[in-house]
Amino acid sequence: MPWYFLPCPPSCHMFWLVLAALLLLLTGYVSVSLEELPRGPGDIAGSGSMSASTNARLYNSIQHGSCTYTFLLPDNAGGNRPCLTEAEGVGSSSTSQGQGQYQGNTLQGDAPLKKPKLPGLAPALGNQRIQHLENVMDNYTQWLHKIERYVKDSLNVEMAQLQQSAVHNHTVAILNLGTNLLTQTAQHTRKLTDVEIQLPDGQVLNQTSRLEIQLLENSLSTNKLETQLLHQSTEISKLHDKNRLLEQKMLELESGHHEELVTFQEERSSLQQLVARQSSVITELQTHLDQATGNNSILLSQQQQLTETVNSLLKLCSKDRGSGGTGWILGPMFPVTESINEILWVVANSNLAFKQRDSSHEERKYQDCSEVFHSGFNNSGLYTIHINTQETKKVYCNMEAAGGGWSVIQRRKDGTMDFQRTWKEYKMGFGSLSGEHWLGNEFVFLLTSQRPYNLRVEVTDWGGQQAFSHYDRFYIGSEKQNYRLFLKSHSGTAGRQSSLVINGADFSTKDMDNDNCICKCALMLTGGWWFDACGPSNLNGMYYSHGQNMGKLNGIRWHYFKGSSYSLRATTMMIRPADF
Repeated sequence: MPWYFLPCPPSCHMFWLVLAALLLLLTGYVSVSLEELPRGPGDIAGSGSMSASTNARLYNSIQHGSCTYTFLLPDNAGGNRPCLTEAEGVGSSSTSQGQGQYQGNTLQGDAPLKKPKLPGLAPALGNQRIQHLENVMDNYTQWLHKIERYVKDSLNVEMAQLQQSAVHNHTVAILNLGTNLLTQTAQHTRKLTDVEIQLPDGQVLNQTSRLEIQLLENSLSTNKLETQLLHQSTEISKLHDKNRLLEQKMLELESGHHEELVTFQEERSSLQQLVARQSSVITELQTHLDQATGNNSILLSQQQQLTETVNSLLKLCSKDRGSGGTGWILGPMFPVTESINEILWVVANSNLAFKQRDSSHEERKYQDCSEVFHSGFNNSGLYTIHINTQETKKVYCNMEAAGGGWSVIQRRKDGTMDFQRTWKEYKMGFGSLSGEHWLGNEFVFLLTSQRPYNLRVEVTDWGGQQAFSHYDRFYIGSEKQNYRLFLKSHSGTAGRQSSLVINGADFSTKDMDNDNCICKCALMLTGGWWFDACGPSNLNGMYYSHGQNMGKLNGIRWHYFKGSSYSLRATTMMIRPADF
């Protein structure tokens, strides 16, 4: 297939237009240059062939591999005239020099005269040839300037369109390659001009053919580069599509997993609430059982006292009967009757005292567990206290630890209660009073604002070791003060230093961040607590069972007892008046 029928994509039309213009100029330049060079009879032999058509036009065909390159030669200026003889050339040299016209040979219509033998004519012919070459070069320069302007205008329009495409950088590279090819073509043109006068005609044609072949090879390589760039752009677009599909799938999976997680959390919370209700019911039943057991023990003791009294009475009666005589019915009757009356009076008074004790417990209003303890109730359990004239609250009273009279404000023992709660829940309290619970920040504030209180913190590890921390002064601020913690004078066996912040800290929950850390300690360590800067303790953290309690920073921590990554088994916080 000839080179001018090779297929070309739309993006290289401008390049082929410039290449065609250059080839047209080169063809004309070779034709004119051949007019100026002297020719011999053996110059045409070699790779080319000439023929003439019926309208006297000449062309030159060159075979290179499977491609044929054909060049049209200019017509004769004055018709088909034979070559001048040596004498005619000498005789008409003045006319030829004045008009600038030459006879043609068998190869071209406008061929130069043969070299005259007169030595005076050579400089004039050389000057004419140089002048003609300069005119031709000026003409080509003007054409190149026009083509350059046209190329610049076209490239400006195309560059404005190509900025919106994905292959902008590749097109710029191709244009740079075309510019390099134009530069190389200009360089080859200058080299051809320099050697044109010195080389024979056959060598000039061969050099031109090689330049054309190089241009064709460069255009083919450019086409290959464009094809590769288009292929890469297509692959990139495919990868983008695949990436978008994968992102959509990931979003769908995340949404599905989130819905499942929400469902599981709801089920877990409902189960925890059910377990808490059942635990509270069991605790109340246990409390009623303890009360019934206590009442039963009291009744048994009274029954035993009555039995002993009756036995003593029977013994007295038997002694009186064994003494004999007739006066025993009236005489001893009075002391026996007196003894029985005394016994009955004692029993009646004991029952009355017991009833008055029960009724006094129901009628009297206790401010805290210490007053309940001083009233004679020494059994640990649930009691109703009157914080003020309007506020009443049921609390668990510990009547056994360190002398009794302690009001429990926090307890952890089995992990049945979730302590990751909101600010409002920690304010009003939650959980089962006989099990795991938080009494409520508002009630602790009301209690500790009436008189000075002590704080006792009891902790138990998974090995059964128990320890405590005692504080001589404890109270918390109001809700406006974020229930700020105030402590004084630490002592105890749960560490030489206090695991609570002595200098004070605000209370924080997952929805109310009042700590001194940008990391939000309540979310990171779980639970509500006086974190300060995430601090050395958190008794409301996540409950971990045995074997999983090591290395847990968000567990139930008391740093100076077992370290900051050991989660404890059980904890209790309780308060008692300082003047108990």
